[in-house]
Amino acid sequence: MSPDEYRRLALLLPEATEGAHMNHPDFRVRGKIFATLWPDKDYGVVMLTPDQQETLVAAEPSLFQPVSGGWGRRGSTILHLPEADEATVRSALLMAWRNKAPKDLLPA
Repeated sequence: MSPDEYRRLALLLPEATEGAHMNHPDFRVRGKIFATLWPDKDYGVVMLTPDQQETLVAAEPSLFQPVSGGWGRRGSTILHLPEADEATVRSALLMAWRNKAPKDLLPA
C-alpha cells in the first residue's frame, strides 16, 4: 500500500475531506480527524477505540502498533503501509471513520 493509495481510500468514505495537521495530511469527516498520513515514514494513523486497537494489534502486530504516549493509550494506531493490503486498510479506515462520523451519516 502506498501513501497515495491510502489517501485515495480515505477520501472514498462519505464526506471525507483532506486537511493538514502538524505538517502532515489528515482526513476528516465533518471536521473530525479520523486518520492521518505520514508519507515520509510510510505509515498512516487511524483513530480507533482502545478495544479496537487491542484487537488489531493482537491480530496483525506487523501492521498495527499503538502510537506512543497518551494518544496511543486513547486508541491512535499506526498502520504500516508497505506491508498492508487494500482490504486491511479499508477496514481500518472505515472503523476509524465510523468512530468520528456523526450519527446521521452512519447506516441505520
